[in-house]
Amino acid sequence: MEGISTKGVLSHLSLLEVQARSRKTRPEQPSRVKELKAKVEALRIQREQLKAEIETHKNLQKLRASMDKQSTHEEEEEEEEEEMDEDSENSELLRLMARHTQLEDLLHAHHIIGGYDVIKTSQGKGVCVSLATAYEGVYLETYNVEIDLKPRLRISRHNIPPFIPLDSLAEQSNLQAEVRTFLDALSKHLNGFAGRRQQLKLVKELHKPVEVMESNVLCSILVMLLTVPTVNTAVLCTLDYTDPTRCLPTRVHFECKANKALPESPEWKKNSSLLMETPVHKALMTMRKMGNIL
Repeated sequence: MEGISTKGVLSHLSLLEVQARSRKTRPEQPSRVKELKAKVEALRIQREQLKAEIETHKNLQKLRASMDKQSTHEEEEEEEEEEMDEDSENSELLRLMARHTQLEDLLHAHHIIGGYDVIKTSQGKGVCVSLATAYEGVYLETYNVEIDLKPRLRISRHNIPPFIPLDSLAEQSNLQAEVRTFLDALSKHLNGFAGRRQQLKLVKELHKPVEVMESNVLCSILVMLLTVPTVNTAVLCTLDYTDPTRCLPTRVHFECKANKALPESPEWKKNSSLLMETPVHKALMTMRKMGNIL
């Protein structure tokens, strides 16, 4: 009896479990169908959005092409724009989007080449990079280098002074792979030259008693005739700038025929160090205040 009752209880429990499962599955079926329908609708909406994005992208490409050719092919641009409704809000929006992507591309290029000013040339097949020079916070000359992008990077036009080794810098910096390295090296050479030339100009303006005897176009050498006030003795001062990227000399040489020992004196050795470490127009000002020169 005991075994039979136990078996009956187990069968009853099994039946209850089956019934409970059937109750749980029945209400879930409509919910599952509803969920699948919602997913299908979401996919349909996504498909329509993708179609619209593709169409927008095609129109943007067309507008970008016309904008890039604006300077040289204005008539072609007008014909392409006439294909779209001029009064359409969508058309105006597309133009704004195209202009936005164009500016983004220019900003990206500006960032890649290190912040130099750049504009597109040759219908987008090249760029013109502007390199500004400055000394002591004063902007001086601006130089331009036009670089063809296709089929390979090549300097096509420029107004860089002929004594700046442009081709050597392009080769040493590997222009094809490192445009920014090339531009940085070129900028250092240009700013070094501009700074030395500006110093020479300031020497002539601020130090009338100092006679400039010699200088070259690169301003890599400067020979000045200084006058010692106490004995009215002339001292020939030669500054060599062997590093073309710097505004300070790498060698200072004094020569005094009346007093050959003067350049080796402690006072004039200090003057030599001063000229090595300080821009020449400022160093001469200090030497004059100390009474070493007129």
